[in-house]
Amino acid sequence: MYIVYRRAPIHWSHIGSALIIMTVLAVGFFWLMSPIKCPVHAHRQPGSQRSSMESSWVQLVALLDIDICGPSIPKMMGLEGEQVHQSGFGWSPVYVEENLGVMSVGFLLSSPDDAVIWRGPKKNGLIKQFLRDVDWGEVDYLIVDTPPGTSDEHLSIMQYLGATHIDGAVIITTPQEVSLQDVRKEINFCHKVKLPIIGVVENMSGFICPKCKNESQIFPPTTGGAEMMCKNLNVSLLGKVPLDPQIGKSCDNGQSFLSEVPESPATSSYKNIIQRIQDYCGLHQSQEK
Repeated sequence: MYIVYRRAPIHWSHIGSALIIMTVLAVGFFWLMSPIKCPVHAHRQPGSQRSSMESSWVQLVALLDIDICGPSIPKMMGLEGEQVHQSGFGWSPVYVEENLGVMSVGFLLSSPDDAVIWRGPKKNGLIKQFLRDVDWGEVDYLIVDTPPGTSDEHLSIMQYLGATHIDGAVIITTPQEVSLQDVRKEINFCHKVKLPIIGVVENMSGFICPKCKNESQIFPPTTGGAEMMCKNLNVSLLGKVPLDPQIGKSCDNGQSFLSEVPESPATSSYKNIIQRIQDYCGLHQSQEK
């Protein structure tokens, strides 16, 4: 689950939007916001290993990884081996690009293979510290990546952000019923804690052959997939992302799939999903005003 969130009354001065994303077998969804353009609100630190901004009109995005026991964000963002530095304003995020800052427990481990064996209270304390002590500066979007399920991490983030303007959750699934069973629980969780649901994304939704362009169902939607589930539960389906081996390869190499494979059908799906999330957040913001 990813959470979209706006104007947080915590350490950073302004959040344009915040998004919580509940994730079930999700891959490659973290680059969604970086290509979108809008006025810059604050100077950012130089990015690492990537080109500088093409324009002074970009979205400023903060990505917070609260998957405490399985922090994969550093690997997927090409930030393995990076460390968090302390400043007079708190912890400094690790920057992928000038407009994209990341914080994860993965930056605090001596090795990416180290196991995090923590009970709930210690997890809660770190999540609170991420929200309170990280110097994000002024950003337009805070994206919170959560682990699958409805456990300590989800309860903690809702507790700490409950009084703020959370735009909603984006829930990721795959077509098969074994994933949809978990997603129904996550949707039920959102309803119980009064967290708006922006919509559901069906990942690995068919495989399109790069040569003949025919589509095959690698994970058959035996119960109708995310589309039928969304219809039954009255939840928006944001889109379907087809299975593309290049997504996994890009994540393993810490590269942006949208930049590496711009002609892929999955890239088109990602961009359509981005637009729908943007439209939702813009409508949510205008309704608040």
